[in-house]
Amino acid sequence: MEIKELVCIRCPLGCNLQVTIDDGKATKVTGNSCKRGEEYGIKECANPTRIVTSIIPVENGDVNMLPIKTKGDVPKELIFQCLKELKGIKINAPVKIGDIIVKNIAGTGVDMVATREINRI
Repeated sequence: MEIKELVCIRCPLGCNLQVTIDDGKATKVTGNSCKRGEEYGIKECANPTRIVTSIIPVENGDVNMLPIKTKGDVPKELIFQCLKELKGIKINAPVKIGDIIVKNIAGTGVDMVATREINRI
């Protein structure tokens, strides 16, 4: 039996979680103030994932940088691969919120999308 200590990131409370791991599987979560903490603790120990955010340059836009993010979670171990694939990418304005910037980033099946609108100048 192993106890893993985590800080929950699912809500602003930031509960200190203790996750009991038996035979490589999370079996019990304590320290959570809500159900989301229990779900987070179990998922974080089994298959940690994150939303990846970044910015890329925009040409001919009223703003010169576009904030982007993954449309869903990607495995934590692929975050740097996702960021590496963004290197050198530029986009031309106009851009709408939700426009796909990179399909299937790092082979995750998740797209990178625009998170703001940028008009052409």
